Amino acid sequence: MKTYKIYFISLFAILVGVLSWWFFATSGEFGKPQIQMMQDIRSIGQRTVLEVTFSDSGSGLKNSTITLTQDNQPRTLSTLQYGGKKTNRHAVSIPVDPVALKLHDGPAVLTITAEDQAVWNNSASVTRTVNVDVVPPQIFLLTPVNHINPGGTCMVLFKASKTVPVAGVRVDDRLFPSYPVTINNKPCQLAYFSLPAQAALEKTQIKIYVQDQGGNETVQSVPYLLIKKKFRNDKMPISDSFLQQKMPEFVARQPALAGKPLIDVFIYVNNTLREENFRAIQTICQKSAPRQLWEGTFLRMKDAAPMAQFGDHRTYIYAGKNIGESTHFGVDLASTAKAPIEAANSGVVVYADYLGIYGNMVMIDHGYGLFSHYAHLSNISVKSGQAVKKGEALGKSGLTGLAGGDHLHFSILVGGQFVNPTEWWDPHWIQDNVTKKMDVSF
Repeated sequence: MKTYKIYFISLFAILVGVLSWWFFATSGEFGKPQIQMMQDIRSIGQRTVLEVTFSDSGSGLKNSTITLTQDNQPRTLSTLQYGGKKTNRHAVSIPVDPVALKLHDGPAVLTITAEDQAVWNNSASVTRTVNVDVVPPQIFLLTPVNHINPGGTCMVLFKASKTVPVAGVRVDDRLFPSYPVTINNKPCQLAYFSLPAQAALEKTQIKIYVQDQGGNETVQSVPYLLIKKKFRNDKMPISDSFLQQKMPEFVARQPALAGKPLIDVFIYVNNTLREENFRAIQTICQKSAPRQLWEGTFLRMKDAAPMAQFGDHRTYIYAGKNIGESTHFGVDLASTAKAPIEAANSGVVVYADYLGIYGNMVMIDHGYGLFSHYAHLSNISVKSGQAVKKGEALGKSGLTGLAGGDHLHFSILVGGQFVNPTEWWDPHWIQDNVTKKMDVSF
């Protein structure tokens, strides 16, 4: 009899324990709901979208509310009741329309609350003071005269009527960030940008854009005079001897090309690899010093003859057939074999390694999105992260990568886009298009 009694008591205790666990894990749980703001909202502007995730792993969500209070008047942005099937997680995305909500510039209080289904009505809240900013910034262009070559560089200065954490220049669909600078003890923004080489054939739109802390954006067109310029077109025959000389270098670095006809390897290198290398260079250019590291005219390779010019359009011919095209975005300079290669100007080395069609390559950041680029080197004598002075040795010329002979392929990039380097070798161009533009009063 005692055995049955003990068994009954044990079973009852287990049942009570299970029921207690179930109760406190569900409707009797004490855990509060979780509120997660998916972005750090400090300002409310015309384009602000609030993204909030509510969660409760126990009894589930019962309700949630988001309000914005200004001048003691609350505006309800979202109120939800979670009925029916238990909801453990729910995300909301709410566009905020300050005009419809009758908000004005100034402080407001954002309040977010959530309650769960537990019998204790566990609740959580988040309160944050934000700044309502509904007036778009104004743009004041400080360099209204801009002469630009196709494939060339332009610099503009402008200021905004308020703090703008996002600013730059749009050239059609290309974005060139600007950098905060101080001119005559006054803050403004500086941006280098480029025009594509084919700009003479198209209607290019150049616009300054700024975005304030509230997300309000303003766009203003940049007046400019486009200088006419023609680029060369060349037909370049591809010989079997060239393929036999150069393609094994690429096959050795990409085993997937092994066994393929050499002409197919060339087509892959000229198309796919060229595009991959350009994307890699653009990635390198995404980070640039927010100050000018260069000074004076950029150096040109000593005692070197130009072999190819910027903007040359090449059509490759093999066995009488067109097998591909490319545009040459640099200047090829040839001197003696393994000639010394020097830094064109002061800066910081941001790349010093092998990169596909460019072979052994060095890139130097000169600040404000301006980079110099040295390709086909036989050896490299600097390291990434190293500060270099104008004229400092970088390595020796060579024929690594897609080069048929010993030479230096020299380029300049602005905001990740190749530009004509001959402008930066010209002291008069720098004086007229950079130095004099810096001498503004406002």
